[in-house]
Amino acid sequence: MTRRHALSLPGAVLLPRGLTAPARRPNVLFLVSDQHRRGALGIDGDPVAKTPNLDALGRSGVRFDSTYCTNPVCVPARASMLTGVYTHHHRAYRNSVPWPFDVKTIAHHFGRAGYMSGLIGKMHFVDAQTHGFDYHLDFNDWFQYLGPKTQLYADELSGNNSGAGLPQIDDLWSDAGNPWNHERGGKKKSKQIEAAGVSKIPEQDHFESFVARESIRFLKNHGKNQPFLLVTSFLKPHAPFTPSERFARMFPEEKMPLPSTMGKVDPAAMPQDFRDFFDKNSALNEPEQARRRIALYYASLAQMDAALGSVLQALRELQLENDTIVVYTSDHGDMLGEHGLWAKGVFYEPSVSVPMLFRVPGVTSADARCAQPVSHVQLLPTLAELCGISMSAPCDGPSLAGLLREPGRTTDTAVYSEYNLRTPRAKYMIRRGAFKYTYHTNDMAELYNLREDPAEMKNLAALAKFRDKAAEMKAMLFAWYKPTEAE
Repeated sequence: MTRRHALSLPGAVLLPRGLTAPARRPNVLFLVSDQHRRGALGIDGDPVAKTPNLDALGRSGVRFDSTYCTNPVCVPARASMLTGVYTHHHRAYRNSVPWPFDVKTIAHHFGRAGYMSGLIGKMHFVDAQTHGFDYHLDFNDWFQYLGPKTQLYADELSGNNSGAGLPQIDDLWSDAGNPWNHERGGKKKSKQIEAAGVSKIPEQDHFESFVARESIRFLKNHGKNQPFLLVTSFLKPHAPFTPSERFARMFPEEKMPLPSTMGKVDPAAMPQDFRDFFDKNSALNEPEQARRRIALYYASLAQMDAALGSVLQALRELQLENDTIVVYTSDHGDMLGEHGLWAKGVFYEPSVSVPMLFRVPGVTSADARCAQPVSHVQLLPTLAELCGISMSAPCDGPSLAGLLREPGRTTDTAVYSEYNLRTPRAKYMIRRGAFKYTYHTNDMAELYNLREDPAEMKNLAALAKFRDKAAEMKAMLFAWYKPTEAE
């Protein structure tokens, strides 16, 4: 048998000549949350966050301090995480656009190498494609588990919310309309001031508990048979902000600090879509309402952390920990009142930057940190390299394996993000070194020095002193991807 033929077989590991391959490739446990803003971790010094399980994971490996999502909204961000390419390449431009069939995911690549792939939880595929996963449970399976209790969840939503799974696939309701119309209990809620309060769903029936239990079942039933890739994906802290009571009690509303930038930004000096937000959602920035949402966000985060912790505990108890790469990240962040803005969809740090934690047995050192700006498009090539898997298609970013081994190393490279592609309000971001530049189609540009102005309060783009820097950043951005005239 030739070396090339041997390496084409399932489970084969590409190693230098003379080294012996391990009995099998490492497993991968890919933990994902929704809307977890960077810095909202106890280990990062957040005085409010209660995240003991993520803190412990962070201390056991490498923390990336400047990780950027490719698009600050669910569908395109998640597509980039699993395909390794930016939005304009995978073409899932917005939350309403399905992932194209021809763009292959991590499940396809790992499946060809003999892995059993599982996806348990939210991934926001928009349609019924499973994108290469062998084992798949999502919102619709949770609703089947809930049975009549699904009514409780419908009551907690303000209306249709595909990001929160009801409906998970919009087309399911396109012909006959929303079956929950006139069936929801309680008063009609505004779109932005969504359900906010203690959930009436028992904690063991929450989506996070369901995802954790089913992930543990997968590990028990399939963890020893062959190498596995398991994506465990939670909804929280995404809205609706309706945590279970024991988590809500941890965060008294009156003790929640308000963001330092709230009320200090002049909307007239911001791009038009931000001004539109202020005009429509002024109630969100009333101190009482803001503190309430902040408290419920952190309670939701704490509940997600607890569910995630049960999966990590099962990994240890099943004696799989030493054979399993563990990575945690989130699809995008949440402004949570910074700049007077809420949710996501902007390129300010709380929206576009997220936590990322890596533990790779035999590779990563404990309690290591990496300051190099990195992108979610680098996740797939990293995991492929660590597992000795060849890729059938190129990714848009290099592997992070070198940084996992030497987290203190820095390089002069750029990362990017996009939003609202193929619309008159499309926008594009580049981060390189200390500077971040945003091009807004048909609107003003933004340039921030994150080293000197981490809160992004001083837009340098229009200042004569920084005109050359803004032009340089724009040129690099357009060299990466130039918007079309339609945008």
